[in-house]
Amino acid sequence: MNIADLPFLFFSISGGEIVVVILLVIMFFGANRIPEIARGLGKGIREVRNATEDIKNEINKTGEGSDIKKFKDKIEQEKKEIEEITGSIKRNKF
Repeated sequence: MNIADLPFLFFSISGGEIVVVILLVIMFFGANRIPEIARGLGKGIREVRNATEDIKNEINKTGEGSDIKKFKDKIEQEKKEIEEITGSIKRNKF
């Protein structure tokens, strides 16, 4: 699903309604300003997408240095120590 599909999903706009909206935009703003408006909307959507990616990256960076990472490392260390003590135990297949 694209972010471009979201307005249509929320409002369930049909094809005829899209045509009416486009005609209203042309009447209010004129045909010459439509590309300018479309560029502005594209830039806005791109900024939102970039901000979302930045937030995801920050969350991932924070998670790597947090207590969860330390806890995972501690578990791996304990696992290795247990394997050293008990050795490799293999099950017999029935």
